[in-house]
Amino acid sequence: MKAAQLFIQCLENEGVEYVFAVPGEENLEILEALRESSIRLIVTRHEQGAGFMAACYGRLTGKPGVCLSTLGPGATNLVTPAAYAELGAMPLVMITGQKPIKTSKQGHFQVIDVVDLMRPVTRYTRQIVSAATIPSRVREAFRLAEEERPGATHLELPEDIAEEETDEAPITASYHRRPVAEEKAIETAVEAIEKARHPLLLIGAGANRKLTARMLRRFIDHTGIPFVSTQMGKGVVGETNCWMGTAALSEGDYAHRVIDKADCIINIGHDVVEKPPFFMREGRRTVIHVNFFSAEVDPVYFPQLEVTGDIANAIWQIDERIEAQEHWDFEFAHRVRAAMLEDLERGRDLDNFPIHPRRIVHAVRDAMPEDGIVSLDNGLYKVWFARNYRTTRSNTLLLDNALASMGAGLPVAMAARLVHPDRKVLAVCGDGGFMMNSQELETAVRLGLDLVVLLLRDDAYGMIKWKQQDMGLADFGLDFGNPDFVQYAESYGARGHRVESADHLTRRLEECLASPGVHLIDCPIDYTDSQHELFEAIPAATASISG
Repeated sequence: MKAAQLFIQCLENEGVEYVFAVPGEENLEILEALRESSIRLIVTRHEQGAGFMAACYGRLTGKPGVCLSTLGPGATNLVTPAAYAELGAMPLVMITGQKPIKTSKQGHFQVIDVVDLMRPVTRYTRQIVSAATIPSRVREAFRLAEEERPGATHLELPEDIAEEETDEAPITASYHRRPVAEEKAIETAVEAIEKARHPLLLIGAGANRKLTARMLRRFIDHTGIPFVSTQMGKGVVGETNCWMGTAALSEGDYAHRVIDKADCIINIGHDVVEKPPFFMREGRRTVIHVNFFSAEVDPVYFPQLEVTGDIANAIWQIDERIEAQEHWDFEFAHRVRAAMLEDLERGRDLDNFPIHPRRIVHAVRDAMPEDGIVSLDNGLYKVWFARNYRTTRSNTLLLDNALASMGAGLPVAMAARLVHPDRKVLAVCGDGGFMMNSQELETAVRLGLDLVVLLLRDDAYGMIKWKQQDMGLADFGLDFGNPDFVQYAESYGARGHRVESADHLTRRLEECLASPGVHLIDCPIDYTDSQHELFEAIPAATASISG
């Protein structure tokens, strides 16, 4: 068989279901091999869309998502999704084409060193120079993409190598047990937690990648220890009893008051790519690092204790040994929680138009079922959703707090719908981020997806405009025009809708989520008062809580 056929057999051997792609002439042998395979080819309208979809597939399944592009500009367009997956710890395998490497009559047309280009944003990047190396290269790319901590890998397949004849066979993946934390580390952690007066769980991104929810819920119910999550740790444990909020702001929110009070923080799945939810100071508190790998020490994070190994197993071991202590004091935490819950309920009846972010979050939460998936693009509204949108299941609020790239909201929602065809999926995008990959509406329509896009329109790069104002600078350079989004959606074969009042938004969301097909809802948003709330009023309110 041809090397391209062997390559696709190796992908099938790895359990690949989809290849998200913008193919080029250098990929034609791969394309032909895909045609004869069990793998479904999803052709997107831009390589970024393909990369974001593949990364989301990896995030939701734990198996590497796969995307394909040609050489040159096709490959460079995958750099942002590569960084998105690598920083966000999403398993991703990228495949790019290349001109023939043995003999080429085209000089350097479109040729750049893609392997070196990908090196800073991947953990593994290789050019395949012989058909004989395909099985080992593919296996290694998948192994490294999937291992904890997951991320991006890259393989370049030149077109003359793809045409080679070969009788090699795929390598079957071997099973690797997850490492288990040593008993001494568990005992030391239990002793530190029992000794503390105000222990606190902090749940980060690493806990959202593996099946830790059941063990964490059991631990919280057994001990009564309160918990806070980071933005990418939302939903691991249902935000019901003992939940003290999400670290969505840099400082001054209700969650930060509970963190400040804690004298022992059990930091589950901490990932340094997120903004630090707290800063350590020498002698202030005990921090216990529970993760698959040891801590990356920096000036604000240097845990005194480390429990390294499978997170769920580590929590189970701690839970088996620990006893709730009479001297534990959560009275302040519960007072903060009561104030926080009252704050989160605010804004449900705000009738401002354009609509206040608080009202938008309430409308989305009321319209979405518990297992519904919301995909956020990046903008100031992301802070409001991370803070106010309550989740009860893992990976039901998909946001990027690592690279924080604009343009990912729609492709991520499309991939979520492919992975979970029986669940409601909503993309929430600002007008700036949406227009970066809005052409994927055509892909969504072509795939026959049931999907709703809530487009929050302020006709500007709103978050940067607020920063500009906050710095006392002149209003300059951040406004733009927009198309008629209803007509724009309909030109792709989707259905467009306008929101004309705050009450109208709730009805529109319910109608669109109940209807098949791709829907876009044009919703004006007003950030004016919300910026003051987030960065002044809320910190002032939390500071007034005594204790």
